[in-house]
Amino acid sequence: MITIKETTAKELDNVKALWADGDVMKFVGFPDGLLQTDDEMKAWLDWIESQRPQVNHYSIFDGSVYCGETFYSIDSKHGNSASMDIKLFGFARGKGIAAKALSYAIEQACENGAEKVWVDPNPNNEKALALYKRLGFVQKPRPEYLAEDENIASVYMEKQK
Repeated sequence: MITIKETTAKELDNVKALWADGDVMKFVGFPDGLLQTDDEMKAWLDWIESQRPQVNHYSIFDGSVYCGETFYSIDSKHGNSASMDIKLFGFARGKGIAAKALSYAIEQACENGAEKVWVDPNPNNEKALALYKRLGFVQKPRPEYLAEDENIASVYMEKQK
């Protein structure tokens, strides 16, 4: 059974391990993983908690096994557009978990004011591109207010509410 819940301090070690996994993080510019200290993780969670419900992070479980994360951040200065993200460990991919979890995060973002949602996957991440297309995202020109990271290639895709 898939469970998606707001991330709390109890999940910080799981999130830290997810981010440290190079296979998970390679498409976002960290092929060796993103290594964070416990203090950095705590500060990050404090920021998430201070921003809810405009920003939220969810931990994804299959039964009692941590599978990954999903996240949204609503930008009220630019039409209430919400950036979305999802990351799963390799063992959790290809099972429909990402579609369920990201759909949940999209629903939560929209319930909290998002008018549209967007993602910017790496063009080489074919599985992510396929997932986003299945969920109704379409490729569009990147809005001018979104700076593109010259170090990380990405494709801008959005979905209307």
